[in-house]
Amino acid sequence: MNSAASSPDSTPDSTADAICSAKGCRAPAVWVLAWNNPKIHTPERRKTWLACEEHREHLSQFLGVRGFLKDVVALADWSAPDG
Repeated sequence: MNSAASSPDSTPDSTADAICSAKGCRAPAVWVLAWNNPKIHTPERRKTWLACEEHREHLSQFLGVRGFLKDVVALADWSAPDG
């Protein structure tokens, strides 16, 4: 089951456009959850989900129990890796 909404793997052009990736949530995102699936992604690859305060812990746990979660960063502080 996918806990994230459609197109969760790209960060928005501005924080004003950032919406939580939790299914059905339309709240403004304030966190970036950087992750990768080591079975299919290279170690340096980072995919992202966005989270509001309410869903940060749930989405972090979802990724964490699978060994996918790499970092949680405030959206205001997020700088996407080059490439």
